Amino acid sequence: MTGLLSNFRNTIIVSVLLALVIAFGFGHSPHGFDEAYFQAVFRLLHVFFGILWIGLLYYFNFVQIRVMPQIPAELKPAVSKYIAPEALFWFRWAALATWLMGVVLAFSRGYLAEAATFGLWGGYERGVDMGFTFIGLGMWLATIMFINVWGVIWPNQKRALGIVEVDADAKAKAAKMAMLFSRINTLLSIPMLATMTMYQTLFN
Repeated sequence: MTGLLSNFRNTIIVSVLLALVIAFGFGHSPHGFDEAYFQAVFRLLHVFFGILWIGLLYYFNFVQIRVMPQIPAELKPAVSKYIAPEALFWFRWAALATWLMGVVLAFSRGYLAEAATFGLWGGYERGVDMGFTFIGLGMWLATIMFINVWGVIWPNQKRALGIVEVDADAKAKAAKMAMLFSRINTLLSIPMLATMTMYQTLFN
């Protein structure tokens, strides 16, 4: 067991295999392998990637950004050259996967257009559905956060970390911009989580 747990890759492989066995077991529920089953799989993937994305967002904001000023200058390259680039790799791809699986889930459940328009898509007879308003708000907050990751945070982090060569002034400006937009995503994350989690209980 120690040999398994001391190797990250093997730990994840075994975890995924166990999850696949459980997911296959759910296929023998009364639903079988029907549309609802695959929606459940999409939700599983959406939540997994979301935990990875938001978990790393919180790592950056709760830990790294706050602690970096206290780290001696000679030790900072260990973070900027090794830890941060690795964390940013998982961060940005988890953001993409979370957003894509959210869209797939909403489409498969038939409410993508209603949510994207805050419940207005159904026409005058249907009116505005409060559930679609809330889940739509969560989806748009997550979309803004996703765009921030790929459109602002990652390009600026590449400059700040020296992945893209720029002068010292541009590097400092890029670091500040990346930090500010990371804080914007942190600000939006809790309202986004509130809409999505409470929607699942009260409207789903």
